[in-house]
Amino acid sequence: MTVAQSDLVPESVFPRLEPRLALVSKPIQYVGGELNSTVKEWNDVEVRWALMYPDAYEVGLPNQGVQILYEVLNERDWIAAERTYAVWPDLEKIMREGDEQGPIPQFTVDAHRPVRAFDVFGLSFSTELGYTNMLNALDLAQIPLHAVDRGDDDPIVLAGGHAAFNPEPIADFLDAAVLGDGEEVVLKISEVVREFKQEGSPGGRDELLRRLAVSGAVYVPKFYDVNYAADGQIEAVVPNRPDIPWRVRKHTLMDLDAWPYPRNPLVPLAETVHERFSVEIFRGCTRGCRFCQAGMITRPVRERSITTIGDMVENGIRKSGFEEVGLLSLSSADHTEIGDVATGLADRYEGSNVSLSLPSTRVDAFNITLANEFSRNGRRSGLTFAPEGGSERMRKVINKMVTEEDLIRTVGAAYSHGWRQVKLYFMCGLPTETDEDVLQIADLAKKVIAKGREVSGRNDIRCTVSIGGFVPKPHTPFQWASQLDHETTDARLQKLRDEVRSDKKFGRAIGFRYHDGKPGIVEGLLSRGDRRVGAIIEQVWRDGGRFDGWSEHFSYERWMNAAETALADTSVDLDWYTTREREYDEILPWDHLDSGLDKDWLWADWEDALAAANGEDIEVEDCRWTPCYDCGVCPEMNTEIQIGPTGQKLLPLSVV
Repeated sequence: MTVAQSDLVPESVFPRLEPRLALVSKPIQYVGGELNSTVKEWNDVEVRWALMYPDAYEVGLPNQGVQILYEVLNERDWIAAERTYAVWPDLEKIMREGDEQGPIPQFTVDAHRPVRAFDVFGLSFSTELGYTNMLNALDLAQIPLHAVDRGDDDPIVLAGGHAAFNPEPIADFLDAAVLGDGEEVVLKISEVVREFKQEGSPGGRDELLRRLAVSGAVYVPKFYDVNYAADGQIEAVVPNRPDIPWRVRKHTLMDLDAWPYPRNPLVPLAETVHERFSVEIFRGCTRGCRFCQAGMITRPVRERSITTIGDMVENGIRKSGFEEVGLLSLSSADHTEIGDVATGLADRYEGSNVSLSLPSTRVDAFNITLANEFSRNGRRSGLTFAPEGGSERMRKVINKMVTEEDLIRTVGAAYSHGWRQVKLYFMCGLPTETDEDVLQIADLAKKVIAKGREVSGRNDIRCTVSIGGFVPKPHTPFQWASQLDHETTDARLQKLRDEVRSDKKFGRAIGFRYHDGKPGIVEGLLSRGDRRVGAIIEQVWRDGGRFDGWSEHFSYERWMNAAETALADTSVDLDWYTTREREYDEILPWDHLDSGLDKDWLWADWEDALAAANGEDIEVEDCRWTPCYDCGVCPEMNTEIQIGPTGQKLLPLSVV
């Protein structure tokens, strides 16, 4: 963005927006002014960010990634960060119709400034199904959809979040992408932008992107050429100008205690999907579940100390007024001091309205003492466990080393201590899976109910079985796997539902929730796609695609029609991206993006999964407690595992 453009104070669009808010549903979500939000004077700062979680306010506002970056940036007196979210179709229609000044542009909720006026437009993607919302926001903001068409007056469009580990499907629409933790790198990017503007923006947009790329901080797709072979496979991904790195590395934040964010949590004005204050107690996971992208790309494990957790909980409650605190991570019960954390917090808030919660817990990390501490204040909700695979064989394939005996013993303990409701989460469509593997989910659920009735002496025992479709993800051992077609997925789930419902003794006690296989196929296309997939996304958006993560807005037919049209002149099709198994020597679209994981190690783990499917007893231990198994992250990224115990205790709060 040129200095002249960015220093013009943009007018708030609120006077144009406000008279029309009565015509839309939930107008409060567009008003702003939340407790702990920040608005700065435009000309008091040098670098300006518009941050977006590309979903509705009720989903986007609680997102911790955006909240943390919002606060980290705004703590610097020379940076301003404001937030924007996807607008619902009713407001979109009004904005496009506009008024005598023309269409009303995409705006921030903080000061209602046009998104196009900012230096950087940063989007955080936790799921690929937000891509059509990104295109809609760009179009509403009057920013050219394609990066190649943007001029010096347009912001840098930057993607982050888990989906950014393969940004190739949206490469045409992005100026840059960030891999990994964002806290430090957003400040580095801001420094580069500030210096560039102070120098008078020499060389324009291209020069700014070049500086960002050579800094190693970000991936700039336009500086890489992708060549395809006749059979459709990628032949090479090559930098197209000097000094551009061949591979772009992820960022890893070490010493989480030094970054205890959010310090000033945003308190929503409208109801949101998570009405709680969340504290991330550690980052990363080395359990080695082969399907889990989050666990693979966030290594190594870095814990927050018990005292920092206690300080963050107290500060968050005081500054937000929330009465529920969620202790979050990929496997929270694995924190080395989780017992002391639970006891210390339960002691501290006993007799108050503050309740504590853990997300879904590993069966082998759960214990009743821990569960009792978290429900000590009287709020005893259901327990959620994630065996993932229905049969012992499948659990060995995915390296989820939980036996049936482990599960029955754990839920039995829970039911015997007064719990009445247990939720079990599984996946359908895992590599080498058969109908029989899925039908064993029904057997397991029946055994859970039987055990619950036995130990509690009651018949009001419930078990909810929730099933998600497996989608192969980049940077995991399953990145080479074929995806199960949606017809087979739906057929298997129908058989399972029939099996559960036909049982007179247990059927009514078992709840059954699942999604059909079609959205998973689209997610698979976007997860492992290359740059050719961008044309599909654009066509879906032009055909009306919005909010594809919401079942009521998702249209499988729209995606299939777009794929058929966009890929008509290529040598690939939808199945090529989804249900096809890859070989070791195939160049994958994300191979030039470095998550730290050694490709040979990932391939060996994929082969171990196939060996486990054939009966070999192979288990990858958690390297927190066992010797290193050479995944590559620590030496490649110059990082290390950071865990306790610290030997510290949470002290009671002193009366001020």
